[in-house]
Amino acid sequence: MDTVKTPEPLPSAEAELRTAAPHALVATARRLLAERVGAQEVTLLLADYGLTVLQAVSHLPHTHSPVPAHEGPAGSAFRTQKPVLEVAQEPTGHVAHLPITVRGDRLGVLSVRLPAGAPDPGTVLQLGDFATALGHEVITAGRDTDVYLQARRTRRLTLAAEMQWQLLPGGGCAREEYVIGAHLEPAYAIGGDNFDWSAGADHLVLTMTDGMGHGIDASLLTSLAVSALRNARRADIALADQACLADQAVYAQYGGKVYASTLLLRFELATGTVCAVDAGSPQLFRQRDGRTEQIELTAQLPLGMFEETLYEEQTFQVRPGDRLIAVSTGVHGTRSAMGDLFGERALRQILSATRPTAPYDTARAIVAGLVEHYGSSDLATDAAVVCLDWNGPRT
Repeated sequence: MDTVKTPEPLPSAEAELRTAAPHALVATARRLLAERVGAQEVTLLLADYGLTVLQAVSHLPHTHSPVPAHEGPAGSAFRTQKPVLEVAQEPTGHVAHLPITVRGDRLGVLSVRLPAGAPDPGTVLQLGDFATALGHEVITAGRDTDVYLQARRTRRLTLAAEMQWQLLPGGGCAREEYVIGAHLEPAYAIGGDNFDWSAGADHLVLTMTDGMGHGIDASLLTSLAVSALRNARRADIALADQACLADQAVYAQYGGKVYASTLLLRFELATGTVCAVDAGSPQLFRQRDGRTEQIELTAQLPLGMFEETLYEEQTFQVRPGDRLIAVSTGVHGTRSAMGDLFGERALRQILSATRPTAPYDTARAIVAGLVEHYGSSDLATDAAVVCLDWNGPRT
């Protein structure tokens, strides 16, 4: 009697993506989705550095035209962070646009043309899971190939901007306790502004740093300051001591000729207690119960201004529902062509108007308001915004 051999289970899509060559993720995704859902066309669209367009990942110079990042079917999926089904005439089939977001960092959209006929809702849900898995692999593959970084550019970055983008943690981060959204401009020529964060089991550390100067000089200074802060943070020492060690590193290199302004925040996830060190010019605002107020911290010296500066921590409390917004000097200190300061009043108006939106959208709106005030997208100074929604401890 012949024994019926049980067929081997098919490898999961995630497993096949993990084994794909770094540059071949899109080709692998096309093959997998054609085999499993009959996909006729698969396009991976990544958001550019300025968050204005979505660009297809393809082999240069054979690139597709970019599409708006916040309009149209693909843009709607990116903006709302929900699947969008684009209904097409038979027999071409409908197109499902799936947002690709990894741990709160919005990367882009996966567009999949499905066979003719109404798509099964379960299939759309599976495609959403596939898009997330693909996003994780895109981030991992970015260590070994330039394909995905090239797809994010509408034009060449300055060298200073290249250095800064490599230094950033991402454009957002989300956990049960909080959601972060951040934005930088001018995206293709950023020099000295930086934001950074790191989460542990019981805390979150968030920093904003503004290196003095412009271009390469500012980028090198900020890179040193941020790397020194990370080195101290990873030694698991107190927040004030992190500032002290970074201060010493900057002073040792520059002798007080230039310095880096820094805001350091450490959140205790279980209690909402925030330790802060205000070492320079970034400003911090809080929205609570319909009111917007600046959190007044004791101003201390920027990193590297004097030798062996001592820093002190302050504490304040955040409550569930609070929103914190940190802005660099390039935001609160920018003047229009007429000499008018952007200032706190304009900032408060934007914050009030964007309170119902996600932190990502608020950060973008602040920078958009700044550009409108300045009268040009070619800002004279760097502008950084970090917006954090505090949800409170895990339930």
